[in-house]
Amino acid sequence: MSKFEANVKPAAPRFGRIDADISQVDAAVARSCDYIFSEQHPDGYWSAELEADSMLEADYIFLHTLLESGDPGKMKRALTEILRYQNADGSWSIYPGAPGNISLAVKCYFACKLMGMSADNPILVRAREWILASGGVVECNTFTKIYLCALGQYDYDAVPAIPPEIVLAPNWFYFNIYEISSWSRAILVPLSIIYAKKPFKKIAAEQGIDELFVGGRENANLRLRMDRKKLVSWRNFFLIADRAFHWVEAVYIRPLRKLALRKAEKWMLERLEMSDGLGAIYPAMLNAIVALRCLGYSDDDPQVIRARDEFEKLGIEDAGIPDYSEPTFRMQPCMSPVWDTAYAVFVLGEAGVPSTDARMLKAADWMLSKEVRHKGDWSVKVPNAEPGGWYFEFNNEFYPDTDDTAQVLLALNKVENPRERYQYDVSQRAINWLFAMQCKNGGWASFDKDNTKMIFQYIPFADHNAMLDPPTVDITGRILEMLATYGFSREDKRVEKAIQFIFSEQESDGSWFGRWGVNYIYGTFLVLRGLDAMGIDNHEPQIQQAAEWIRMIQNSDGGWGESCNSYDDPITRGIGPSTPSQTAWAILGLLAAGDNRSDSVAKGIRWLLERQQADGSWDESTGEGATHQALYTGTGFPRVFYLAYHMYRNFFPLLAMTTYKRAMESAA
Repeated sequence: MSKFEANVKPAAPRFGRIDADISQVDAAVARSCDYIFSEQHPDGYWSAELEADSMLEADYIFLHTLLESGDPGKMKRALTEILRYQNADGSWSIYPGAPGNISLAVKCYFACKLMGMSADNPILVRAREWILASGGVVECNTFTKIYLCALGQYDYDAVPAIPPEIVLAPNWFYFNIYEISSWSRAILVPLSIIYAKKPFKKIAAEQGIDELFVGGRENANLRLRMDRKKLVSWRNFFLIADRAFHWVEAVYIRPLRKLALRKAEKWMLERLEMSDGLGAIYPAMLNAIVALRCLGYSDDDPQVIRARDEFEKLGIEDAGIPDYSEPTFRMQPCMSPVWDTAYAVFVLGEAGVPSTDARMLKAADWMLSKEVRHKGDWSVKVPNAEPGGWYFEFNNEFYPDTDDTAQVLLALNKVENPRERYQYDVSQRAINWLFAMQCKNGGWASFDKDNTKMIFQYIPFADHNAMLDPPTVDITGRILEMLATYGFSREDKRVEKAIQFIFSEQESDGSWFGRWGVNYIYGTFLVLRGLDAMGIDNHEPQIQQAAEWIRMIQNSDGGWGESCNSYDDPITRGIGPSTPSQTAWAILGLLAAGDNRSDSVAKGIRWLLERQQADGSWDESTGEGATHQALYTGTGFPRVFYLAYHMYRNFFPLLAMTTYKRAMESAA
């Protein structure tokens, strides 16, 4: 028996009353703590799988086909992974249960062809019918089209231009690369090199996808169409400018091209240092590998070798798929050790694990070793701030983010470190950095300050829906919770400004939008925790309206859930099958709003208790065997890219139960 389970009564699988006995909660908390500790790495950190859609495997096959590299066995297993997720209608989706996505479907279809699958294979017949019915290849996004160009399946002249000259704009100029989101910056700079160099590899005719053009490729209008309903618009302006640039490039009027390529190369090489690949994110890392080869770097150049090694580290073999015999290989969009470790330490500390526990101290020291001490892209807009804070991955020195920084600070507060003065100094640097990153409207964005120029979303190549990094309430709520933990209050003008920003963003039904988690349940719970920590009276109408919204959307089984579809259709906010993470978020939101006695909270706690597995974990997946897939409750880019954090289903239920226990004991 675990030391956590001593003197507690094991939880029964079913309960005849609404309120769970505290001993049952204690037992569940003990099992959960044991499970989370069992996942700790010997070096002190946690790093669970970060799962995404089949685009990653399709792009993996594209990259190695283009560069004539890679392990054929891995590529074959990546294809097996892709085929697991084809929908009955032939499409592929960006999250479980979603309608088909045209860009993803075309990429997956093309990956199948590149791996030797015949066009008359029933798998591809179904896919082709769906793709053609959805408009064909021309409906794909820009990034997909450029990849297709490299293998001769689209025309470079028809895709939106991504000229490397964008890196030459001075920082004071309205249109410069530091006015777009950090992730777009890391993706687009190497992609601009690719666009300028226009790599081309001829593939066999039977590997091509001409059959995916409605009416045939020779009859297809490959270029983006202007908006004829609103002729005077930013979209049309940029489309005209794009065609003008294509014309200028066609007649070789490119006086700044060599200078731009040198600067783009220098920018990219600098950011490959102290990093797990460019930006430590999949698309930027892939683009960097191709860009290096386009610039003439050989296969055995140390830069190429290192870039490839970091990219391959994102791969996961087999993945332990239940009841599925075929081995598979899949890629992660990035790794999340700092984030996972910060949450693990925080929830374990909240659960009562002693602050002097050696495992907690080891995790704290690991996080302290990851403190950012160099100025990155953020410093362009905040030049006078001392570096501080944390990033998401193992190494990503140029891109610390405010969300990780706040969560690490919450975690460090749970550990009594013998190096007390050192930990204090690190924490103060991080807090000072966070205040320097506060946006004009009082909120916080993730990586940059005041990254809000809406005009950028109309640029033709901006169809990945992630050009900006505006302040969000979910991050702001977390930062408020952290600041309260470190002694800040509403008397601080910066705190008050953040609170007013949050109130200004509340939806008419009482909820708040969640940018980095799915979706309104996530945003609402983080806001309510932040406001509660800052001492906002929970009888305030904004708080009670939010609590009522959470109670209103509870599912009949007692849990809560919300589909990624709420990003496309806000009417569906709060609607979806119950999941452990989202049920926990809802409970945490209600408890922060002062509700610890309603049937809603009691039923939610019962839902979690009844579904905890024997090893102390929770399951958050759908299907079995080949159809087994984690449900996505994390958000990469709304409407474009979603994530399954494999430890969310364990961190948040533990936090909900311990918070519930404390609330019940204080109310007794």
